[in-house]
Amino acid sequence: MLDSFSRAVVTADAKTAPIGGTDLNALKGFIAEGNKRLDAVNAIASNASCAVSDAVAGMICENQGLIQAGGNCYPNRRMAACLRDAEIILRYVTYALLAGDASVLDDRCLNGMKETYAALGVPTTSTIRAVQIMKSAALAHINDTNTEANGGKRFVQMGASKGDCSALTSEAASYFDRVISALS
Repeated sequence: MLDSFSRAVVTADAKTAPIGGTDLNALKGFIAEGNKRLDAVNAIASNASCAVSDAVAGMICENQGLIQAGGNCYPNRRMAACLRDAEIILRYVTYALLAGDASVLDDRCLNGMKETYAALGVPTTSTIRAVQIMKSAALAHINDTNTEANGGKRFVQMGASKGDCSALTSEAASYFDRVISALS
């Protein structure tokens, strides 16, 4: 796994030059946006249980056959495996977001996932749908778009750093898109 700093060192080393110019400016930007990045990861991690269960429930609502006898979420042990896998995917997306690099997601989560799911008979269209739902939830948490009117008594303000999170949202979306692409 390469974080932004390691990537800058590897790039500079390959050029046999010191870190400078655009690499140094990119690192300065990474540091300047650090609190937003930490807040985004915290918002996703703090709501991971709900995001995962909502994603799996949404996937099942759209395909009731998954919980019928012979479906991929039947019996309970398969449902538990589905929830576990969704949690793992979300966890590795947060690792990538924290590091600012997708290599940990690629190497430790996505590498061989499609083949494994194919061998187990897991329907990738359903898995992709669950990832899409998790993506929507995560991006909403990063942008802090929930309101008291939507949340009612259960509304909790995350207290995230204020400001433009569009670049961070785009980065997080790209990690979810990587998962979807790896499954397609």
